[in-house]
Amino acid sequence: MKQSKGTRGDEIKTLAEALVMIGTEENVLDCTTQVLRMAEKAGLSKTKRYMVATAVSELATNILRYAGDGAVTIKIVEENSRKGIEVVAQDGGPGISDVEAALKDHFSTSKSLGLGLPGARRLADEFVIESGAGRGTSVIIRKWC
Repeated sequence: MKQSKGTRGDEIKTLAEALVMIGTEENVLDCTTQVLRMAEKAGLSKTKRYMVATAVSELATNILRYAGDGAVTIKIVEENSRKGIEVVAQDGGPGISDVEAALKDHFSTSKSLGLGLPGARRLADEFVIESGAGRGTSVIIRKWC
């Protein structure tokens, strides 16, 4: 069992884990399907399962669109007595030069609606992003039961 620190500094235990490599549109669908399965196993309500699946679909699509490939790790986690899902979406792409702007609705560098990243943040209970020009991007989201 792996352990890490949560956003509040508490220990988070990993109870189950799956890795989905992203390089095709089919991988995005596989990722969404996998997160739905794991979220159900973790005990998330149907509404919360679909919220996290939508967020993960956006993150995986961003990996494909902006980096070409990357990976999404999906975990069932426990912090104190609560269970949830943690998703880590990572790529080695060009990175986001202005993260603050990218988190605003309708900001896009690719003629999209610019709602994916800010939408994923709204759908998650916890959201952390690390990126910079030339450094790739890592996004961690958590959704709790």
